[in-house]
Amino acid sequence: MGVRHSPVTESPTVSSFAPLRRRAFRIVWIGALISNVGSWMQAASLGYYTANLTGSAGWSAAVAAAEFAPTALLGPIGGALADRLPRKLVVLAMTITQGLLAGLLTWAMIFGSPGAPMLFMFALANGCSFALGFPSSSALLPELVPPEEIGAAVGLSSASWNLGRVVGPLLGTLLYQQIGLAWVLAINTLSFVAVGVSLLTISIVHTPRTPSPLFASIREGFRYVSSTPSLRVNAQALCLNTLFVAPFIGLIPAMVEKELGGGKQAVGWLITGQGLGAVITGLTFGKLVARYGPRRVMLGSITGGPLAVILYALSPSWEWAVVPILVCGALYFGALSSFSTVSNLQAPSELRGRVLSLNQVILGAVYAVSLNVEGQLGDRLGLRQVAIGGAVLGLVVLLVIRTLRPGYSASLDPPEAVVSPS
Repeated sequence: MGVRHSPVTESPTVSSFAPLRRRAFRIVWIGALISNVGSWMQAASLGYYTANLTGSAGWSAAVAAAEFAPTALLGPIGGALADRLPRKLVVLAMTITQGLLAGLLTWAMIFGSPGAPMLFMFALANGCSFALGFPSSSALLPELVPPEEIGAAVGLSSASWNLGRVVGPLLGTLLYQQIGLAWVLAINTLSFVAVGVSLLTISIVHTPRTPSPLFASIREGFRYVSSTPSLRVNAQALCLNTLFVAPFIGLIPAMVEKELGGGKQAVGWLITGQGLGAVITGLTFGKLVARYGPRRVMLGSITGGPLAVILYALSPSWEWAVVPILVCGALYFGALSSFSTVSNLQAPSELRGRVLSLNQVILGAVYAVSLNVEGQLGDRLGLRQVAIGGAVLGLVVLLVIRTLRPGYSASLDPPEAVVSPS
């Protein structure tokens, strides 16, 4: 194992846009943005297609969760691959695979009307590819920017993903209404070319590593996280946020169908609103971390998230839900960006893929469970009631931790920056 990195804080002079001045990061960021637009065009359109086809929040949740569930099993393997193979090549392989899957789904939609089980299998295959490649993609960031710009790079990566969330659903639902779902899927298939081209135009030096056996290296990564206080608290906060806040994302189409009223357009606007909130966070995250540190940004996000979900669930119609869901998106992705920033700063290069893959395992496994539980309970008790109940439980857990362990989050600060516990 390499030398353990000391926690790093960002200089207050670091701009949220500083990483874009670096050619390699800028090229990858633009390619990812184009692909993200295509992915969110498809996600919004398929989400409404599934909800409308089945009339079931349970099926909508199952299809959405299938994209995340494979990370529980394959995420650690993806992390081990990221720490032994050239990360750029792993990401390129993931991109090609996802492009081929999108092409197959397009073909199926042109020549038939795939039902929910087929969509579930597509989502599962796509999730497997993502699980194996995402740790390499996340671990590339510190190879594209210096340590003081990691927070800003994480924020801009989130902004790229969510700019796609803003533009994609509106464009996707518009094209769905005008020319049909097959065209939306075809455009998404072509969008993966942008990622491939961007990766082929940059050069990243691969540092040869002496790999230990696969499962031994996975255990090594888990041991490192469990023995590092800041990474341990970071993983626990991610678990809490995913359990009680994250399900609102996958249930937007079902919430529109069952509670808020509206149709394809309403789904597009709400997904866009959530994405716009996340974009605002992404474009300001570097400055926020530089000024307040990852710990305070994280605590503010995971505390405010449940409150925003409650306001969203109480909305009488989809029009009233736009502003609350914008706040939900801002706070949820503020939390995710904080978790990623802590992991990138605290993990040494030779373990970074495995550390980040643990975040992926937590997000995938806990989200799949919580999304399906809320979806199934929502069919029986009502989605509003279930969303509010989950958010209240999350707030109760945070209050209990603060009362019983008031200094629990202090390890997230660099030693010289630890101030009053909270």
